[in-house]
Amino acid sequence: MSIGFDAQIAVAAASLTLASFTPVAHAQTAGDEAGNKAIAQRAFDAWAAGTGSPYDLLAENANWTITGNSLASKTYPSREAFLSEVIRPFNVRMGSGLKPSIRNIYADDSTVVVFFDASGTARDGQPHSNTYAWFLNMTDGKITDAAAFFDSIAFNDLWNRVPPNQ
Repeated sequence: MSIGFDAQIAVAAASLTLASFTPVAHAQTAGDEAGNKAIAQRAFDAWAAGTGSPYDLLAENANWTITGNSLASKTYPSREAFLSEVIRPFNVRMGSGLKPSIRNIYADDSTVVVFFDASGTARDGQPHSNTYAWFLNMTDGKITDAAAFFDSIAFNDLWNRVPPNQ
C-alpha cells in the first residue's frame, strides 16, 4: 500500500520536526545531570575537607528516607526533622566526624546517586565505618527528596553503644 505525495510530505515534516526537538531536550537533561552531579561532588568534597556537608543542600521541606531496618529507618518530613532526629544525635556520638570517600557518583536527570564509604572514630574510641548509597533528587541545586541505604547493623551498634549524652 502506498501513501500519497501529501502524506509523504507530512510524514517527512513531522520526522524533521521531532528530530529537531530531540537534541534540545537531551541537552537540557544532560546539563541538569552535569550540574547536579557537580553540586553534589562539591558538597562531598567540602564534607571530606571539614568545611561543609551535603546536608547544606537540603531544602527546608526535603523528605529524607532511611530505608531498611535501622533504629533510624523512616521518612523524615523536613530538613530540621532529619537533622535533629538523626544527624545531630549521630554527630555527638562521634569523637571525630565521618570522612567520606566516594566510590562513584552517578546522575540521571534530576537524581544524583552517590555510592560512598565513610569512617571516623566514635566517642568511645572505637572506629565506625559504613558504606552508603544515597539517591538525591535535586531541584534548583537543593536536595528535595532523598533515600539512603547503609549497613543498619553498623549504625545500630554505634547508636546503642554510645549514648548521645556521654
